[in-house]
Amino acid sequence: MVLRLRLLAKAISRTSTYHRLMSCSANISGKVERMVDNDEKKITRVLFCGPHFPASHTYTREYLKEYPFVQVDDVPLDDVPGVIQNYNICIVKTMKFDSNLLSRAEKMKLIMQYGVGLEGVDIDSATKFGIKVARIPSHVTGNAASCAEMAIYLMLGLLRKQNEMQIAIKQRKVGDPIGDTLLGKTVFILGFGNIGIDLAKRLRPFGVKIIATKRSWATHSLVSCLSNVQNGPVNDLVDEKGGHEDIHKFASKADIVVCCLCLNSDTVGVVNKPFISSMRKGSLLVNIARGGLLDYEAVLYYLESGHLGGLGIDVAWTEPFDPDDPILKFCNVLITPHVAGVTEYSYRSMSKVVGDVAIQLHEGRPLTGIEFVN
Repeated sequence: MVLRLRLLAKAISRTSTYHRLMSCSANISGKVERMVDNDEKKITRVLFCGPHFPASHTYTREYLKEYPFVQVDDVPLDDVPGVIQNYNICIVKTMKFDSNLLSRAEKMKLIMQYGVGLEGVDIDSATKFGIKVARIPSHVTGNAASCAEMAIYLMLGLLRKQNEMQIAIKQRKVGDPIGDTLLGKTVFILGFGNIGIDLAKRLRPFGVKIIATKRSWATHSLVSCLSNVQNGPVNDLVDEKGGHEDIHKFASKADIVVCCLCLNSDTVGVVNKPFISSMRKGSLLVNIARGGLLDYEAVLYYLESGHLGGLGIDVAWTEPFDPDDPILKFCNVLITPHVAGVTEYSYRSMSKVVGDVAIQLHEGRPLTGIEFVN
């Protein structure tokens, strides 16, 4: 009898211990689940829209590999509307952000471009939904410098094309003095911002005359821009300055016009028929800013008429540009696929800006290194 009581007591003890262990295990499991939930809430999520320019998200991930609390995802354009509510920062790239899409971005704090152009973002709607919008200033990342170099590449290429055409139609003989040089040319920089400044710096050694227009020279930021000017003030880079009202007059003086404007409601289609008709016959047009600055029908018309001596563009009206577009049939047209700012240096620099901003947002610090537009 005593033995049975002892065995029963041991069984009861084991059962009690089991229940205590199970209870403890459940408590631990609950704590782990709560910890996972809390960790999830502590992650700052960055969304890159679309597959284009893959180095942008690849380099950003590399920069942030030591920061596990920042998650970087790249999502196909068609999938963005279905996931955007999960992200805190969005890099738009070529994605269009209208009011409907922005209304889904419940956790979004910042929309920014991996570069400068924000024409695809409805900034008023973003402001309405409490979302800040920003760009990465081109003068601090090397983007402006590489765009300026692309402009010169297109200018030189067009000058040589022009020479070849003159030889082909017997206006010039092989061995004659050639005109495919920048020396002595007048270059009109339409929009004297950061790219315009870097372009002027690089054109000076070619012996050109530089004329430029800007809406307001008085508001030109010497602090932000002169850090990129090593050979004296901005004024020393330009031989003749004008305002937006002077663009037709300046176009009539130039051998080459280079478009460096930002695209907005005031500048869309600014290079139109009246503008191109005011250019000298045979002069060259280069655009390394945004395709929408040029009126397509006007450009096509003046290429066909022969008034426009050549067209060099890194940006197009639609991208990717239709390879069967009539403009590409002209031998005096050079086009590159929106790669002026795509360099190792500029992309690494911009990935650092994006990464730093993500860390700052996560830690609740002021966001630096970007330029807010709202």
